[in-house]
Order: sequence, then structure tokens, then C-alpha cells
Amino acid sequence: MGRLRRSRTHHAQRDVHRASRTRARTRDLDQIQLIDLDPKNRAALEAQALDFEKPGLAQHYCVECAKYYETDVALRSHWRSKVHKRRCKELKEPAYTIEEAERAAGLGREGKRPLSSEVPMSTTV
Repeated sequence: MGRLRRSRTHHAQRDVHRASRTRARTRDLDQIQLIDLDPKNRAALEAQALDFEKPGLAQHYCVECAKYYETDVALRSHWRSKVHKRRCKELKEPAYTIEEAERAAGLGREGKRPLSSEVPMSTTV
């Protein structure tokens, strides 16, 4: 049996499509930390009214992962999973601030000339 020709119809589109799809998109960590984990908002999310459009009628919601589950058994097994525990560990770390993001992108003030208000006036002329 001879060598089979490699298929070239793929063009690596599968991974790009998976990364850009929004079907299974969950909330970002900073959104959960700042909004959902607030005690008032958390109580409201855990005790939602019946919603026929959401899975499990919106009665089984994991606040840390921002996901709805069909049954209470599924929610409890999710709480014991590695995915949930990993997400909780990530939420314990503080969220990035805008200043940290700008410094990471190279937009910080390090290595630049100080502002005129920061320069002390010299007494010698």
C-alpha cells in the first residue's frame, strides 16, 4: 500500500473558529469579582425568579463560574469538580487594574522624562 496524500483542505480554521465563538462564553474574572461576588448581587443571583429561557429554570446557578445547571445534583457535582475549584482559586487573586495593563503594554511612565510638576526647581542659577 502506498503513501496517502495529506489533506490540505483544513487550513487551520478550526482553532480560530473555536476561539472566536461566543456560544459558550462566560463572564470574565474581573466582571465576576467586581459585580457578582458583591454580597447583594450574589444573593440576588442565587435566588433568581423562574426563567423559562435558562437551563434549569434559572434555579441552579454557580456564581463563581457564571453558569446555569439543569439540576441541583449537577450543580453539586460541579462544586466538587476541578474546574470549579480552579476558577475559585483564580478569583482569589486581585483583578488587574488599568494602570497594570498599560504598564504591561509599554505605556507606563518608567524610563521617561518626569513631568514638569515633578521636577524640583533648582536654587542655583
